[in-house]
Amino acid sequence: MNDLKLRTKPSGSDVQLFDAVVIGAGFAGLYALYRLREMGLAVRLYEGAGGVGGTWWWNRYPGARVDFPSAPYYSYSFSEELLNEFEWKERQPSQAEVLSYLDFVADKLKLRTHIQLETWIQDAVFDEIAQRWNIETHLGEHISTQFLISAMGTLSEANKPNIPGIDDFAGEIIHTGRWPAEEVKFAGKRVGVIGTGSSGIQSIPMIARQAEHLTVFQRTPQYSIPAGNRPVKPEEIADARANFDKRREFMKVSPLGMPYPMSERSALDDSPEVRNALYETLWQDGGLHMLFNSYNDLLTNKAANDTLCEFIREKIRSIVKDPETVKKLLPDYILATKRQAIDDGYFETYNEDHVDLVDLRDDPIVKITADGITTKNGEHPLDMLVLATGYDAITGKLLRLNPKGRGGLDLATAWDKRFFTYLGVAIPGFPNLFMVHGPQSPSVLYNMPYGGEMEGDWIRDCIAYLRDNNIATIEPAPGVDEPWAENVEEAAKQTLFHGTDSWYSGANIEGKHRQFIVHLGGPEYFKHLTDVAEKNYEGFVLGKESATLASAKA
Repeated sequence: MNDLKLRTKPSGSDVQLFDAVVIGAGFAGLYALYRLREMGLAVRLYEGAGGVGGTWWWNRYPGARVDFPSAPYYSYSFSEELLNEFEWKERQPSQAEVLSYLDFVADKLKLRTHIQLETWIQDAVFDEIAQRWNIETHLGEHISTQFLISAMGTLSEANKPNIPGIDDFAGEIIHTGRWPAEEVKFAGKRVGVIGTGSSGIQSIPMIARQAEHLTVFQRTPQYSIPAGNRPVKPEEIADARANFDKRREFMKVSPLGMPYPMSERSALDDSPEVRNALYETLWQDGGLHMLFNSYNDLLTNKAANDTLCEFIREKIRSIVKDPETVKKLLPDYILATKRQAIDDGYFETYNEDHVDLVDLRDDPIVKITADGITTKNGEHPLDMLVLATGYDAITGKLLRLNPKGRGGLDLATAWDKRFFTYLGVAIPGFPNLFMVHGPQSPSVLYNMPYGGEMEGDWIRDCIAYLRDNNIATIEPAPGVDEPWAENVEEAAKQTLFHGTDSWYSGANIEGKHRQFIVHLGGPEYFKHLTDVAEKNYEGFVLGKESATLASAKA
């Protein structure tokens, strides 16, 4: 954790004053900046990367693309201008296309003058006397702000695995979540990939097309669905533009923020023949429609889930030629309770002569050496190592910042036993600190751009309420986190997610709490936000004293 402190109290002339500071220039951060600037606040967004985009700036690995169903719905919904003026090219947009979109948005909304790039916030301390956050950047800049908004992303703190000798490797080593901007060349190289989650499954076929030899080190076999990517048809874009309000109505009532009506049938209502015919049609079409447009109980009924599990296992058996490799690739967890992967020829890759699969359940890594990887059963010489080992998801980035709230309490200490929030947007003991896609919000299991808009609007309206009523601070009241945690837990119990260890519950990070921290209520979650606001922010403590407003001095 980052334990740096503000070393000295700078003089007033050395401190930059803002009403609000936003951290992170992804979808959520850009939207929060836009809305806060609209209010007339003095606001600055800080981003460590060299450009806007957040996760989509860093995740440049080969094959990276959107897994949400279809362009143009992985985008902002609030502006018809943005919808009408950006031309989406692919059904499942690539990383480069999403980044191009966010660059377009930053220019169109004239956000760049309020964004400071290549700047890491390394400390944030709440000053109880001034009722403001004191912030320090890695450049030594000092900032004072009334409100601090974390939009640092749920999949942004790359997880470097704790494997003996990992720092001894003499070749190139790259994490999929920190992929370099310059081209990475695989031709003529022996490449190893550790990890077969979403980033591994997307990148492995692309790397195999170039590498002299590829060795995949698989920790957990995965269910994966063909992406079915293709160019977006002009008539599809025209329809989306003409009917976007209708699509948004579907998004409002969808458990996952989907722009389409979801099935109302159980998988057990149909005969195996009818059911498999539907699965086959959706498999050929590709994308996550297989999960959401087939049956309504795949995530709530184990018997229903088993039907699709076996369909995909049978697909693996039919695609992969070598029986021993098939055995290694067959998953046995509950489908979609880990992040559901989509792919472009993933299983077919294992039919290539220059591709090997090492099953780490039977042949674990002993150590990494200067020349490659040693497993229990042998040596694997490598020139390049790709870590597709995921993230310290949802909480990792905020814990790395480790803000200090009332009484100097740091977040790592506050969250030592469990993660707790109120509504997923605020933390008891940390006044005027807001989170977008925080723990115990829908975050990664919802349409994130759309969810980020609704959470961003709630934060904007809350700040407007405070300013209109001359209120300096807002923070969750003591004890409100407990019923909220029960609410999150109750929503999860209605599903199959509790049956699987995954990064949704911290299982991929050594020493992290095993706690499911995604709110699965969908529209019910956003109703909670609305109800709390309409009751004058029930469950919050409002400080009546007035804080100095930077905008009033501008």
